[in-house]
Amino acid sequence: MTTDSPRLELAAPRLGFPRVLTRGAVAKAITEVAVKPMPVRMRYPDGTVVGAGGPDSPVLEVVRPRAMFRRLEAHPKIGLGEAYMAGDWRAADGTDLAVALMPFAARMGELVPKPLLSLRGLVDRAIPKTMRNTLEGSRANISAHYDLSNDLFSAFLDPSLSYSSAMFDPALPVREQDLHEAQVRKVEAILDAADVGAGSRVLEIGTGWGELAIRAAARGATVTSVTLSSEQRDLALERIAAAGYADRVQVLLQDYRETTGQFDAIVSVEMIEAVGEEYWDTYFSTIDDLLAPGGAVAIQAILMEHHRLLATKGSFGWIQKYIFPGGLIPSLQAIRDVTRDSTDLRVERVQTFGTDYAETLRRWRETFTDRWDEIQRLGFDDTFRRMWEFYLAYCEAGFATGYLDVAQIRFTRKDTP
Repeated sequence: MTTDSPRLELAAPRLGFPRVLTRGAVAKAITEVAVKPMPVRMRYPDGTVVGAGGPDSPVLEVVRPRAMFRRLEAHPKIGLGEAYMAGDWRAADGTDLAVALMPFAARMGELVPKPLLSLRGLVDRAIPKTMRNTLEGSRANISAHYDLSNDLFSAFLDPSLSYSSAMFDPALPVREQDLHEAQVRKVEAILDAADVGAGSRVLEIGTGWGELAIRAAARGATVTSVTLSSEQRDLALERIAAAGYADRVQVLLQDYRETTGQFDAIVSVEMIEAVGEEYWDTYFSTIDDLLAPGGAVAIQAILMEHHRLLATKGSFGWIQKYIFPGGLIPSLQAIRDVTRDSTDLRVERVQTFGTDYAETLRRWRETFTDRWDEIQRLGFDDTFRRMWEFYLAYCEAGFATGYLDVAQIRFTRKDTP
């Protein structure tokens, strides 16, 4: 990536100083009320400490209090991440960022005093209409993240280039297991869930970098994989050809809504999060139309509790602004409701493994940090580094505390014997 690349602007956003109301005084007061009972310590430059944490608890070091609280006041749901990106606060030496965020993730519904919850409408920002997942909007949203650089993702992912949760063997200590083997286990599990075997006609929605298509072809299936990322498609085609399956796999640069044909198995790994609530019925209706009689569907989906989805789905957050524009995590209930109301598909089996995602993210972040010098040479700057540190740690904390979950979900038609 060169310094004049338009993608660099996406990778290293400019953090302008926000319009403020009370110069951060209100945000400071609310933050301290929230932190005071928490098992952490928030330390100011003058040595003042807020929080109920003991000597071994995580320490959040406020570097520039005025700037941090002004960002929080101007954009409560975005300001914390932006303040980290700007260097206004950090995890102190000896404190892991994800560990520091876990107490907050575990108490997400209790952080803001109840009397202030009624003011949610005053601080929530609507999701920009430009992020709607229309045919054109989806292409722009996907490109903003997945077309950053294949070399970037190759630097911190395992050799399979799987950018989704691994599935570790529950019979063995997680920390002793190899990430690549756990990623292969995940892929094989979802292929099993969709009954993929010799002769299967498989549709994959969301190609990634080709690992699932390669393993489906190795089973004797023929695969059609669709993606909106030109960078991913180029490398996936190289990997598929190198594996010897170019005659069994085609990778199309197109939207799932533009796909035609009939397939015995349809699989999709962590792509529904990019669909958007407005198009969930279209997504599942399209799958229903493309599924051959007697076929099966398996998707891997990040999930949140339904009440949390209802409370946050219309609000613009940091992840949507900086990492996954147009993204929205569904609930299992929402998936059941949409498929019941819009299709003949029914959820048949659900396998959850959210703690595996926490471990996956921990390893990605560790490798990202260890290989930062290599990543930096691709043209990414320190703002990008802090942005991705916060993104990976923030998500790890969510999965480690159960705020988020991930599942492989098998669907069959309601009339299937």
